[in-house]
Amino acid sequence: MGLIGTLREALASSPNAKAQPDDGSKGAYWCDDCDVRIRDVDLEGEPACPDCGEELRFERASGRNCAC
Repeated sequence: MGLIGTLREALASSPNAKAQPDDGSKGAYWCDDCDVRIRDVDLEGEPACPDCGEELRFERASGRNCAC
């Protein structure tokens, strides 16, 4: 397969092929001071930064392909 065939195949592939599994996550908690990020499905207990102890800010994911 040549370069054109490879490009054609890449462009024709399903957009869901790279989508992350839907595990019920609605977003992530962030500490703006420490740049700590904890996904909501991974958080245990109160949303507090493990580094500085400050309350984490919740940011909703905008879709399945979100970096969250």
